[in-house]
Amino acid sequence: MSNDNDQLLQLCERARDAKYAVQQLGTDKKNAALRLVADKLVEATDRIIEANKIDYKASEDKGVSPALLDRLMLNKERIEAMAEGVRQVADLPDPVGEILEEFERPNGLKFKKVRVPLGVIGIIYESRPNVTADAFALTFKSGNAVILKGGSDAINSNIAIVDAIQKGLEESGITGSAIELMKSTDRETTTRFMQMKDYVDVLIPRGSKGLIKAVSENSKIPVLYAAAGNCHIYIDKDADVDKAVKIAVNAKTQRLGVCNAAESLVVHEAVLDTVLPKVAAALREKNVVLYSDPASLKAFSDAEPATEEDFATEYLDLKMSVKTVKNVDEAIEHINRYSTHHSEAIITENSETAERFLDGVDSACVYWNASTRWTDGFEFGFGAEIGICTQKLHARGPMGLKELTSYKYKITGNGQIRG
Repeated sequence: MSNDNDQLLQLCERARDAKYAVQQLGTDKKNAALRLVADKLVEATDRIIEANKIDYKASEDKGVSPALLDRLMLNKERIEAMAEGVRQVADLPDPVGEILEEFERPNGLKFKKVRVPLGVIGIIYESRPNVTADAFALTFKSGNAVILKGGSDAINSNIAIVDAIQKGLEESGITGSAIELMKSTDRETTTRFMQMKDYVDVLIPRGSKGLIKAVSENSKIPVLYAAAGNCHIYIDKDADVDKAVKIAVNAKTQRLGVCNAAESLVVHEAVLDTVLPKVAAALREKNVVLYSDPASLKAFSDAEPATEEDFATEYLDLKMSVKTVKNVDEAIEHINRYSTHHSEAIITENSETAERFLDGVDSACVYWNASTRWTDGFEFGFGAEIGICTQKLHARGPMGLKELTSYKYKITGNGQIRG
């Protein structure tokens, strides 16, 4: 354990030193390095796939669900998409140095409020090895160094990806320590990492409720939570049937193992016998098991009775809870109670009802007649994302480049002193 502690300290020291070098890099230098990193990822495709096969086989042998295996799996197409994501970040505007505000005081002092990097960002995440490249691209372009702690199930994949990234950096004349990967997978080292406040400026956990809970209880570093997603679709009494069916099926089944997949249907009692059976039939064609409250159970015979736990569960599986409500206010109340405040949608043709829902639901992203699957940094035009933040301080929703910066004041005087 002493050796792990020494290695962690050395890793944090390297990242701390690297942040000062990275924050001085100009936009052209960063963009050229990102494009070379993308090339190196593609060149390393065979090595990354071989490493990923080891991780995939180990998870498969443990009986991991198909949805989680899908999150873990890498192939040529996914690695090319990973590299393309890095290139797209290179094409985005550089937020560093942006002047947010300028003003002058009566005493002649001139103020500039300027966007600056956060420093060293620590990211703890699970399963998805593509996060490794996304996290690097976003933190680097925004002038930060990053320390990554991926899940043990993807350790070989992450090592191969980080090795390719560091080669691209070093060939660009930039320190490879702009990205550091924690290779230790034991919990004690991870807990110690959460307490390295003298080296790490911000910590971002990205994953399950258990991970978020562990970080909130142990971290001494300021935290931006990229939380789990218990997302809802509310089918209003004025819903269009075709939209309700299409959106519910897409939000639930387009990809199961993601935080913006819908986990719960909330249904107005007026459409229990009209819209809901058609939505339920379409979901059953996709093999979705519905866990329904007593009122919605009457609409179809092959659902399972819902428990209180079902309404609060992020299934990441072919499962979905169903709750019946009397009006939009009751829908809002139910969602605010059980949601993880990630993404929720209302299906309705009534604009007044929609606005009431959009205003009343306390989540980072709220949709009117659209799937929750759109909550994604790439789809928002951010190039990629570091995660979906569900808190309210500093950042909320998909976190892109600007969310990975802070600001400082540059003040110019002409000899002014304070009496």
